[in-house]
Amino acid sequence: MGKPTGFLELERHDRPYKPVEERIKHWNEFVIPLSEDNTKSQASRCMDCGIPYCHTGCPVNNQIPDWNDLVYHGDWQRAAVNLHTTNNFPEVTGRICPAPCEAACTLNIDDVPVTIKTIECAIADRALEKGWVVPKPAEQKTGRRIAVVGSGPAGLAAAQQLARAGHDVHVYEKHARPGGLLVYGIPDFKMEKSVIANRVTQMQAEGVTFHCNVNVGKDITAQSLEDTHDALLLAIGSEKPFDFFSEAPGRDLDGLHFAMDFLPQQNRRVAGEALHPDLTETTAKDKNVIVIGGGDTGSDCIGTSFRQGAKSVTQLEIMPEPPEKENKALTWPNWPLKLRISTSQAEGAAIEYSISTTGFSGKNGTVTKLNYTRVDDKLQPIAGSEGSLDADLVLFAMGFSGPIEEGLVAELGTDPVARGRFKGLNANEVDYKLPGTRARFVAGDVRRGQSLVVWAIREGRQAAHAIDKFLMGTTNLPR
Repeated sequence: MGKPTGFLELERHDRPYKPVEERIKHWNEFVIPLSEDNTKSQASRCMDCGIPYCHTGCPVNNQIPDWNDLVYHGDWQRAAVNLHTTNNFPEVTGRICPAPCEAACTLNIDDVPVTIKTIECAIADRALEKGWVVPKPAEQKTGRRIAVVGSGPAGLAAAQQLARAGHDVHVYEKHARPGGLLVYGIPDFKMEKSVIANRVTQMQAEGVTFHCNVNVGKDITAQSLEDTHDALLLAIGSEKPFDFFSEAPGRDLDGLHFAMDFLPQQNRRVAGEALHPDLTETTAKDKNVIVIGGGDTGSDCIGTSFRQGAKSVTQLEIMPEPPEKENKALTWPNWPLKLRISTSQAEGAAIEYSISTTGFSGKNGTVTKLNYTRVDDKLQPIAGSEGSLDADLVLFAMGFSGPIEEGLVAELGTDPVARGRFKGLNANEVDYKLPGTRARFVAGDVRRGQSLVVWAIREGRQAAHAIDKFLMGTTNLPR
């Protein structure tokens, strides 16, 4: 490494945030990048640890010590080349990935891991600013035509890899813009959508054709795509939300919404895009908002509600409050269960743990109260702990059960199969091909269940490898 004693001499410093009172007034990103000198200093903290567990902590297996060393020596362009060999969209993961690589960092044994995510984002942003990220069209075309259904991170990664291998790639997206939940789910204050638009422009120059506002299974049949393409990749995500309260009292009241009916509306407003005609316009302005679910989607609902002008925001989590510090001997280098306060939660949300919603009450057909009971460590109700909270808007952010089964999935006759809490499509991680089909492949959340963006990128890259090998007999695309 460039500075073997860096981790001994320098403390960890990460990117700061703009003040809460300032950032909740707009929809722009609020993370303040480190200076070039500070980024280089942080990169020097990467230790020559012998076995870089960060490699396995990262689903796309980024060569983290290599580009840390390059950044420390000021060779940013080579660092960018190295980073892009494993990750198609590092400016995305540098913004929204929870950084399992840092949890696996050897220095995390002392709770001071290398600021891997910050350095990754700095490399990616500098590469874009300097014009080092350029289209890489294939020198030779294969004459093979591939349809990719879904333009989330899995579909985008697969499409880019396949186009660079020389295939004619057509991506079908049901919304007005490519990007899937990167565009319509993740709020702009976490990632501005120009980040995705830049990559779409690059991919178009590489030969990828995007067909937006086309809902495969409704506007066009999947069979027609199979008949006109040499391979079909399904990367349609896992968008069917869990609804644990379908039988709960008051479930039919107005003011109860799934998170993914709420979040895309605001993304469309920011972009100046028309709201979906089938959905009732929803806003948190001047309302007591309750978010049920303690994950990233719930956190996104919190930040969005504050920026819309909510009167109050409360987040409910049925699980007990995690410990502030994990047991390193039991968890490292795996992702630990410990207390994490997101930037949105830090903007003023009240967080309640070990609480279970029992129903809803209202007036004139609209919700006014959420009814609850406290639960013990086995999630069983505690007698006498019942209560209620003021609620003008309740958002369900309890995860996703699998793909939307009508439309495409129903037409193909592909039965979802149970995968723990989730449902996926029965393709394996070796060739990503659906059994019993001619050339039908599956990747991303629809295959493995709801997961991280970085896992979707990995899935897309590996599916591209499998498709190229299937069509050509051999492949140079990396897995």
